[in-house]
Amino acid sequence: MTKLSICIPTYNRAECLANCLNSIRLCNSQSTFRFQVCISDNNSSDETEDVVRAAQSDLEIKYHKNTSNLGIPRNFLKVVSMADGDFVWLVGDDDLVMPNAVSDFYALVEAHPNVDFFYANSYHLNTEYLQKFPSPFDTLNLPQAMKQFSSWCQAGVLDFFELISPKISFDFLGGMYLSIFRKQNWDRHAHVLDAEALHATRTFSHFDNTFPHVKIFASAFASSKAYFNPKPLSVSLTGAREWSPMYPLIHSVRLIEALGEYRKKGLPYWKYLYCRNYALNNFIPDLLYIILNRKTSGYDYISPIKLLLANCIYPNFYLSSFYFLGRRFKRIFNRISSRLIEKGSD
Repeated sequence: MTKLSICIPTYNRAECLANCLNSIRLCNSQSTFRFQVCISDNNSSDETEDVVRAAQSDLEIKYHKNTSNLGIPRNFLKVVSMADGDFVWLVGDDDLVMPNAVSDFYALVEAHPNVDFFYANSYHLNTEYLQKFPSPFDTLNLPQAMKQFSSWCQAGVLDFFELISPKISFDFLGGMYLSIFRKQNWDRHAHVLDAEALHATRTFSHFDNTFPHVKIFASAFASSKAYFNPKPLSVSLTGAREWSPMYPLIHSVRLIEALGEYRKKGLPYWKYLYCRNYALNNFIPDLLYIILNRKTSGYDYISPIKLLLANCIYPNFYLSSFYFLGRRFKRIFNRISSRLIEKGSD
């Protein structure tokens, strides 16, 4: 029988991990299907191990604590290597699994046995919401209305490269929690990563240590059938990301490089151009942010002149500033409208 491994890389976020495991515990209580949880602890110094040991009474957990901090990308690879399942779902330690997730996934696999890659939609939620409730958070307390990561609603089987579309996912599979994939494909292609980049100590200094899973996906599933599942199986929490100051680098530099990896493995040229232009929708503001915040933004990893020259042929290179201003004005308008409504109700 097909088996799922939920793989969680973690480091010094015991409270977040407790919430994540509690959501999986509830999921387990509502499912008759067997699954495994793998946790690679990147040498945490907090109560992470205690949280895991407590959860082992209710869940099948394989736990490994690294003797030293391997860095984010190598810890990703480590936790996937621990998996015994046919399929792997990489979940962040600050994410939540929906109560229906495991049952829904097994139903999809049974209905589509030839699919190697499942896009599992997710909800967005700010971490501040969880603070209103006792810890660990119970997913029964989730709000009824949550924004979905992908607004695409057409479920079904498609070629893997059809997933690489801003209509489906603006980050082109960058969010690891969105993907459930066949492990044997991953194992056969994990060697594509550059060892030197993986051992680099500076966060996001190379594409390979920013999106190692994306580079493997591009090789491992280029010829595979995929499935888009519009029903969210997880909740992605915002507000617990230590690397937030480097988001402009990820958005306007590393995502462009991700598209290059897909192009090398067969993404059609016209689609590559379309996606690349879309990905530049905040390029100039992001580049200015990187330059002005060079101590924390990853400025040392880029050449501004080369980036300008490489992207100046795309329309969104020029339109990105207008998009940025439009979004700012929209936020200001929404805030003013909300305050006027609140005053009116008083």
